[in-house]
Amino acid sequence: MILLHINGKTHIVDVSPDIPLLWVLREHLGLLGAKYGCGIAQCGACTVHIDGKARRSCRTPVGDALGKEITTIEGIPDDHPVKMAWIDDDVPQCGYCQPGQIMAATALLKEKPEPTDEDIDIAMAGNLCRCGTYQRIRRSIHRASKMMAEGVKS
Repeated sequence: MILLHINGKTHIVDVSPDIPLLWVLREHLGLLGAKYGCGIAQCGACTVHIDGKARRSCRTPVGDALGKEITTIEGIPDDHPVKMAWIDDDVPQCGYCQPGQIMAATALLKEKPEPTDEDIDIAMAGNLCRCGTYQRIRRSIHRASKMMAEGVKS
C-alpha cells in the first residue's frame, strides 16, 4: 500500500512503488488531467507538481512521491491567474498539452514571479504544443504574472 498526498487529499493505492505516477493518477485515482504523450519525459503533457516543482509523471516512479505533496491540474483552482490568463488569451487549440503547459507555467511563476521572455522560454522548453501556440503561452504567462503582482490570487 502506498500513501499519497494529492491536491490536498490523502489517497491509498495498492501498487508497486516503481509504477509511473502518471498511471496511478489516471488509472487508479481517475485524475485524467495529466496526459500520456511520449512516455519518455520529453513532451511535458504529463507534468504535475511534486513539492511545488514541475515534474514529468510518466517517468517518476510513484515511490519517489511518497511523503511529498503532489498537485495535478485538477488541484489548480479555476480562478488561478494562469488559468484565467489562458482563457483571456485564447491559448488552447486542441488542448491536449494545456494541463502540462499550465502546470509548468504555475511552477515557473512560483519560482520567478516576474519572468523574462528568456525565463519563460527556458522553463517551458520541455512542454511541446503540436498546435504551436507558444506566443500565446508566453503572453499568458506575462499576463498571469501581472495579475499576480496586482493581487489577483486563487
